Amino acid sequence: MTAPFELFVARRYIRARRKQAVISLITVISIAGVAAGVMALVIALAINNGFRNTLQRSLLGATAHLTVTEKEPSFGIQNWRVLVPRLRQLPHVVRASPSLYGYVLLSGPVQSSGAELKGVALDSPPDILLHLKQGSFSRLRDDSGLPGIILGSHLAESTGMMLNSVVKLISPQGELTPFGPRVTVFRFRVVGIFESGFYDIDASWAFTGLPSAQRVFSLADVVNAIEINLDDIYTAPAIAREAQPIIGPRLVASTWMEQFHQILAALRMEKIVTAVTIGLIQLVAALNILITLIMMVMEKNRDIAVLMSMGARRSQIRKIFMLQGLLIGVTGTVIGLVLGYSLSLLASHYRWLRLDQDVYALSYVPFEPRWLDGLWIAAAAIFVSFVATLYPARNATRIAPAEALRYE
Repeated sequence: MTAPFELFVARRYIRARRKQAVISLITVISIAGVAAGVMALVIALAINNGFRNTLQRSLLGATAHLTVTEKEPSFGIQNWRVLVPRLRQLPHVVRASPSLYGYVLLSGPVQSSGAELKGVALDSPPDILLHLKQGSFSRLRDDSGLPGIILGSHLAESTGMMLNSVVKLISPQGELTPFGPRVTVFRFRVVGIFESGFYDIDASWAFTGLPSAQRVFSLADVVNAIEINLDDIYTAPAIAREAQPIIGPRLVASTWMEQFHQILAALRMEKIVTAVTIGLIQLVAALNILITLIMMVMEKNRDIAVLMSMGARRSQIRKIFMLQGLLIGVTGTVIGLVLGYSLSLLASHYRWLRLDQDVYALSYVPFEPRWLDGLWIAAAAIFVSFVATLYPARNATRIAPAEALRYE
């Protein structure tokens, strides 16, 4: 199949050797500029998506999509046994279970460390405890000896606790006696070690059965939260509104978006700033395309006059230079997409960029490129390249054949 006349000429103009080598150099720079901008934007958005999705998975694996708590903390949720079955009947709810959490001090053979102790229902474990690094969640149900506890991997490492070892736990509430509060030391057996991938959770969280947590905090049959997991996390606001009449005015249902609002807002702002900043590379590339086409129109002055004298219409001349600019933009875009996605996938697989977990909460930079991002990045790059062709293409149609050929 023969290519259209305009496309044929545009391709010949790009490939042909020129008297002015600087035009060929600027053409190569234009392609490289478009490719660099597209590649950088793909990689930057892959990093942003990776951080967002990794943090979201880690946080939602340890917490709930919807959490029912007291508006003003007092004596806890006393009627949780009535509320939990009713909340499980709401649409999209896959799990609703009580939890009780508070701050404790763990004493291990290496050192002591503060921890967030969370008591969970033994018949409905949170997602983070379904696949442990060591041990088994089912061992929390064993009441034949010491009560069981599951530690985060970094918490276990820092305190020197291993699987099946005994840890001493001190609650700041203490035990209320006739002579006043008394510090009580509880002994737990480590029955499991979990690893979420999120350093703050792995370094400071511990789980035990709900009855054991109530005993540690010297509480009756109360909880301070009811955690709800959904089959679609983005229905959380709607389910929160449906849950409000059930839980009553003393309690409030907060979504995961509200709990992690600051982190999600920071990542969203970072994504916008990244797109704008790297978009400037595309503007520089577009300026190169503009300069290339202006210089080419000047160089091809005589060729344009010959084409017009042979019957080429002005719209065809305009289309030749517009297609030439688009070819530069499309070539650079394809190269940038291939490089951007290749580097992102390789960096994700081999974990090229390591991080300090104490600072960034993750051990490596996660890359998660999305094909949808590639579509709008390519569309934006090609559009900018097209806009850069309008002025030179219009100038090409203003050449008068008689004037251009007068001295030939």
